[in-house]
Amino acid sequence: MKQNTSAESRDIALGLIRTAMIEKKLTQAELADEADCHEKIIQNLMGGRSVRDQTLFDVCTVLGLDFIEVKEAWSGAQQDVSAQPMDLKGEGGVVAPVYMGAYTRAGVDHYIGSYLTIRPAFTIADTIVAYRTDVVWDPEWPSLLFEERDRPDATYSHRGRLYLPASSMFIHLVSLTKGAMRMVMVSQLDQRGFMRGLITTLNKQGAMTVPVCAPIVYSRQEEFASEGLGVINPDNAHYTTYRTMLDDTVSEGYAKVVTF
Repeated sequence: MKQNTSAESRDIALGLIRTAMIEKKLTQAELADEADCHEKIIQNLMGGRSVRDQTLFDVCTVLGLDFIEVKEAWSGAQQDVSAQPMDLKGEGGVVAPVYMGAYTRAGVDHYIGSYLTIRPAFTIADTIVAYRTDVVWDPEWPSLLFEERDRPDATYSHRGRLYLPASSMFIHLVSLTKGAMRMVMVSQLDQRGFMRGLITTLNKQGAMTVPVCAPIVYSRQEEFASEGLGVINPDNAHYTTYRTMLDDTVSEGYAKVVTF
């Protein structure tokens, strides 16, 4: 009976994955390429055979699926964190691990919500990229979890964790997949709902990817106008407001870009 329940749950997870693949028009080979793994691993996954959690996470990131939801369906039960070391799991699902800042859920509830996220385009001058970032509390791996949505380059959307050092006025949004890291360092959420700072990542330019760094702003809000998301050119009604927010990030000392 337990095996049947587990198989049914895994079928639910596979159904979510297959539906997302159809929506994104991805073949198994293309999914393997996007998730940076061998096609045979994807074949095993689609056949319902066991794969590493990292593989499942990478696939969910590519397909825009909720990893926790898929993971729980895949395993047939909520993830058992009781066997994990205390410094990794936190206490009782309400305290983040020490290496993430040991923050409590009650102490960071004000971060939970959705944010308009804006930064300069990395390759096109005088252009801004705007998208949505959702922040939630993950009780299975006690910590704040962020996920990017509505990016014009959806394939490169990131999902990761928030690190809140107690001795700093800045926090870190970090995504890490197979050694590839992207870090955003921004000021703590202020009373106006802003977090401002720098994003450091890799940007594809032609046949190469190169390191880039740029100012970034998160603005807490409940509603998102479709015309205010995507690639924002100077003729867009939101451009001047967004440009001012980015310029203020540097001029007001939230970030400093050093050149020589």
